[in-house]
Amino acid sequence: MANDLTAAVAGESMARALQTRWLIDAAQMCQIGGRDSNQDALDSLHNEGLHCFLVADGAGGHKGGEIAAAVAIKAISTAFAADSAFSVEKLSAYLNAASQSVARAQDSDQQLREMSTTVVSLLIDTQRGAALWAHLGDSRIYFFRQQRIQAMSQDHSLVQQYIDAGYCGAEQSRIHPHRHVLIAAIGAETDYTPCISTMQELAAGDAFLLCSDGLWEWVLEDEMEQALTQASSAQDWLSRMQGIADHRANQGQSTSVRDNTTAFAIWIDQMPQSPNSKAQ
Repeated sequence: MANDLTAAVAGESMARALQTRWLIDAAQMCQIGGRDSNQDALDSLHNEGLHCFLVADGAGGHKGGEIAAAVAIKAISTAFAADSAFSVEKLSAYLNAASQSVARAQDSDQQLREMSTTVVSLLIDTQRGAALWAHLGDSRIYFFRQQRIQAMSQDHSLVQQYIDAGYCGAEQSRIHPHRHVLIAAIGAETDYTPCISTMQELAAGDAFLLCSDGLWEWVLEDEMEQALTQASSAQDWLSRMQGIADHRANQGQSTSVRDNTTAFAIWIDQMPQSPNSKAQ
């Protein structure tokens, strides 16, 4: 009886999702900041109601960082285009394709042996009304509901290990001198695998922020929420956060050099359909 009830509830939930047209408003930016080159990369792909958003932040020297990020993004984009699907297994396979491609590039050129890249990936299925995400490194994804952060990725960094062990507070993720030392990344020789979320059902007004440390290091979480509350669109939200970062840098509130800044700001909305309408 319990299994029958669970199946009935799940069926009703899926039916409601299929009777709803989910709308996505997305904005992006990829800026060089105060660096000599841009080692970040991003991409977005869309295929019959399935949407994939990607951000990467490369490391390993001027040439290596750019190549690592570009290779990882291209590998995921190619894998998604060839076989678009919404599942934990498929998202893991997309990131595995990135790892394999970066490894091949490392093997092909001795000067690229030390290159690596962070990655954060978001899948949104507008037919299911659901999302999945994954990350490796210190590029982050934030999930907002009712304009408040409900979930955020945890950095694969040395400072995050310090925080977890109680050696320092969470604020050190933005100011600690070792904050850029990663313990895991695509192309790094570690045993870490990408962290993948469980499936998240969507609600009208949900929002996502994918970003490299060039943004989140300069914009506090409560400022992200405040900017979201005040914004009229995904682009407006992203512009407000960039404005906060610019103001902080211009006021000399940090001794750090502005890093490359890359982000997607994504709003989710819905337009109810009649039961006889076909989901988009």
